Amino acid sequence: MEYTKLGNTDIEVSKVCVGCMNFGKAGTMHDWTLDESDTEDMVKHALGLGINFFDTANGYSAGTSEEYLGNAIKKNVARDKVVIASKVYFNEGRLSKKAIMREIDGSLKRLGTDYLDLYIIHRFDYDTPIEETMDALNELVKAGKVRALGASAMYGYQFYNMQLLARDKGLTPFSTMENHYNLLYREDERELIPICRQMNVSLMPYSPLAAGHLARPQWNSDTLRGKTDRVARGKYDRMEEQDMHIVSRVNELAAKYNCKMSQIALAWQWAKGVASPIVGATKKQYLDDAAGALAVKLSQEDIAYLEEMYVPHPVVGAIDKNPPQGVMLNAINLYAGTITYDKILTKNKL
Repeated sequence: MEYTKLGNTDIEVSKVCVGCMNFGKAGTMHDWTLDESDTEDMVKHALGLGINFFDTANGYSAGTSEEYLGNAIKKNVARDKVVIASKVYFNEGRLSKKAIMREIDGSLKRLGTDYLDLYIIHRFDYDTPIEETMDALNELVKAGKVRALGASAMYGYQFYNMQLLARDKGLTPFSTMENHYNLLYREDERELIPICRQMNVSLMPYSPLAAGHLARPQWNSDTLRGKTDRVARGKYDRMEEQDMHIVSRVNELAAKYNCKMSQIALAWQWAKGVASPIVGATKKQYLDDAAGALAVKLSQEDIAYLEEMYVPHPVVGAIDKNPPQGVMLNAINLYAGTITYDKILTKNKL
């Protein structure tokens, strides 16, 4: 395994991050999530590969993702040997000071730890002044509850304004950006990613394999997730015709390098300067493949070939307004000016 530092911090993470949205009680968010026993097996396998970076959220599977992850870590590794990230936003009060203070304590309790290595705002909050949010996050750092801060899926100007506020007021800035980024979705190359590079903010993209579309030669999958994942369909299906050209080229290069398609997609991420793509695995083999992808080195010609067929896509990830309270934003459809929400956390007792 290879390792890198997050932003300007001294936090060293593996160049593969385990996405923990796949952990948790089935039916509370998705039907295909791993139960507590299978979660522990997956965490143990990741640790055996040298992976030390785990990304969860307060809203994943009504908090059970955090619970399962915390229990697995407690049973199998010393706390200071792993880097745990969690998130706040899809909760009552969004990113208000009151909500942040409440939610960090809930996450710490479910994870069974007294600090988080990385605390990420899950989206931009249109209802809370950014001064209030950044002040509250800074308090968590000063209190020792959080080591570093991150942001996720927002517009470049929003991230830039929050970073400038932190700089001007002497507050803790963001060290990471968890954005939507892969060979099938590169809209953040226009503004957000250049801003991150300018500010030495590490990229840890979610969906680096485009919900599996970059891991198989055909578009659809017969797995339970493939049949029931409304999130993936909302993010990718409307661009299937255009994006299959890119999928085909990933398949070509996989044959050229005698490796998995997923390894080509991940190798592209690192070649683009990504620190640690988030790999959501429901099978141990997927983590093996991700770790093995570090050995795949793409040429500049390969990268150009993979990128050549890309066309502009509707924005998926950043949102134009807060969703209704009590709703977990699952799929964003800005096509024709509409926004689609999935109400999947109405019973969440965070």
